[in-house]
Amino acid sequence: MASFQLDDQVLIQETLFVRILTLNRPRQLNAHSLEMLSRLSQLFLAYEDDANAKLIILKGKGRAFCAGGDVATVHRRFLEGNLKFGEKIGEKLLTLTYLVATCSKPQVSILNGIVMGGGVGISVHGKFSVATENSIFAMPENSLGLFPDVGSSYFLSRLPGFFGEYLGLTGARAASATSSSFDLAFISAIIDEHSLQQPALKEKSALHKMDVIDKCFSRPTVEDILSALEKEVTTTDANKAEKEVQAMDECLAREYRISCRVMRGQISKDFREGCRAILWDKDNKPKWKPSSLELISEHMVDHYFSRLDGDEELKLPQRCNLNVFANAKL
Repeated sequence: MASFQLDDQVLIQETLFVRILTLNRPRQLNAHSLEMLSRLSQLFLAYEDDANAKLIILKGKGRAFCAGGDVATVHRRFLEGNLKFGEKIGEKLLTLTYLVATCSKPQVSILNGIVMGGGVGISVHGKFSVATENSIFAMPENSLGLFPDVGSSYFLSRLPGFFGEYLGLTGARAASATSSSFDLAFISAIIDEHSLQQPALKEKSALHKMDVIDKCFSRPTVEDILSALEKEVTTTDANKAEKEVQAMDECLAREYRISCRVMRGQISKDFREGCRAILWDKDNKPKWKPSSLELISEHMVDHYFSRLDGDEELKLPQRCNLNVFANAKL
């Protein structure tokens, strides 16, 4: 039976042992609001204690699964003087991501249409994700002066070669065939066994340039990556030690620290400038400060990774199934 009202941001359908959750902000491409995130977290916790809930299905209404966070609202709150609203959204989103990643019940995300930013986070960490021919994946936060979070430092670092670095740094879009090839849609392997025809890669798919991607994005610094992209030289210096040992909760805690530092704008106010240029004035001409990589010091970088005050650190709920699920996803 269905239990929802027309203005609900999460539509709930309960059919026997299945719980179907539909993100219901189609005009905003189902972008996460504070209310939506709170409701989803509440439901995931409730279903874990519900013996009749055997399967959770997550999908979006309209032409998007989820376009990520409602950044426009965050920017509007900035202008109104509410500087903590963005941090609150980040806390709620990363907590929901953690609940999805450690959920003991089977969960299937139907990724039809646009899947970006936070939409990727609440889906790829689940048990199963199903991509359609209309699926478009991307982590476009960099264009706003932000960075890919929602556990992206966990799952992007585990993609083959250096494709994760490529997606994270460029914000490039990956169509359905590309995402399936890299197991961003985990059900694809099962479907492939019974499919007469494999989905064709588009002519401009990044997969056709994996040799260049691996050569260039294996560089240790952004400056080196840009230089390698210009010259397309081969490098064998790959340092992946840290990425292989970071657990899901550690990744989320680190991402939250960086997010808070970005929101507070103590070193740079690029996030606010990116929102202004892309979402507010829409001139698409952000004036970044610092204006070049050469002006960024190690001290600036260290600041973003530094721990917050004790009571400001991300507080994730205790989960008994962390090691069973979150560390065995990819």
